[in-house]
Amino acid sequence: MSDHGSAPMADQQKTDYPNLDPYASSNGSEAQAKAQSGLQNARDSVYNNASAAYDSVANHPMTQNVVNGPVVEKAKEEANKTSNEFSNLANSRKTPDQPAATGQPLTNYHSMFYNLLSVRLSPEPVRIARADTDQWENPRATGVSFATTIVFIFGTRYIPVLKYLFKGLYIIFGITAAAEIAGKVAFDKGLATQMRPRKYYVVPKENLERALEDVEQLINFFVIEVQRIIFVENVYATIAAFTTTFIGYWLVKFVPKWGLALIATSFIYLLPLIYVRNREQIVNQLERAGNMIGQQTQQAKEMAAYHTGRATETVKHTASTYSAKAQEMVGHGKNRAASPAAPNPANLNPAKDEPEREVQGEDFPTAPREEFHNAPHDGPVVAQAEAGSAEPIQI
Repeated sequence: MSDHGSAPMADQQKTDYPNLDPYASSNGSEAQAKAQSGLQNARDSVYNNASAAYDSVANHPMTQNVVNGPVVEKAKEEANKTSNEFSNLANSRKTPDQPAATGQPLTNYHSMFYNLLSVRLSPEPVRIARADTDQWENPRATGVSFATTIVFIFGTRYIPVLKYLFKGLYIIFGITAAAEIAGKVAFDKGLATQMRPRKYYVVPKENLERALEDVEQLINFFVIEVQRIIFVENVYATIAAFTTTFIGYWLVKFVPKWGLALIATSFIYLLPLIYVRNREQIVNQLERAGNMIGQQTQQAKEMAAYHTGRATETVKHTASTYSAKAQEMVGHGKNRAASPAAPNPANLNPAKDEPEREVQGEDFPTAPREEFHNAPHDGPVVAQAEAGSAEPIQI
């Protein structure tokens, strides 16, 4: 009895538990609908709770003070001003009205870099009262570009960009290859093949031409500027380039390349600002240096003129002296040639001062008419010749 009584009670107890398998009963579709409804209710409940929490946090007074406070408003204002300055730089890319010294037009990067690095001058009364009002024409855009360049220099110095580039590429290629092989093994279809677009992306022709034109303009900007510096279109720019390259020649022996790039970037961005902030002192020093150079130049000119005048006078005096002596000698020569006591040019012995006369036949010696007899070498003639007799020898 106990067995028969316990079985119905066990069945009754089994029916009291909730059915965890909705598909086990005959009414499976209804149970599945209830399960989906329960899940949807749970999702709605979680969403509602999250929305309520977000609304409570968003509508909290502290959050409202932070979101709508002066800090956020200032950040939004600065972001709008920065965007406007970058727009001004982009719109300033046009060919300047003033051409080069050769008459050819400049590039649009001349105006853009000029607006990027130029400094806005404050009014004279304000400048005297507050010298820090002088700043870049577009301070936010210039500051962002300066900071970006500095970060890029340090990034290329301390971050192995090429290494990470190859690492990212081989990770991407490995993932796509593994996904393709796994998809073909498991589903007989490659996963990467399924994600392939219908048409590959290509750079539009207009964008490519615009980019190539910008590259051409940028290259020509540096080429033209180097030529303008070499041919001294602006003497101050040439002097600045000389000073910079001379210092760089000595720094390259001690400073690495990234250090030189950092110094050059700081010099390019900060030099206009430093000049404008201290232009009064710089102008005064330049005027003093110009005056000193002018005085030294004038003194050198005066010394050169003095020595040149003395040299000219010495040359003139020497030339006149020698000219007088030459004229005196020529005059004496003419007088001696015209006088009757002048020496005979036809005289065979010019040392004797003889008057001129006609040459007569007696002046010539008489030719011998007798033939010479052959005499022995040891005869009296030879003996007398050896003895050095000055008397005439008769044969």
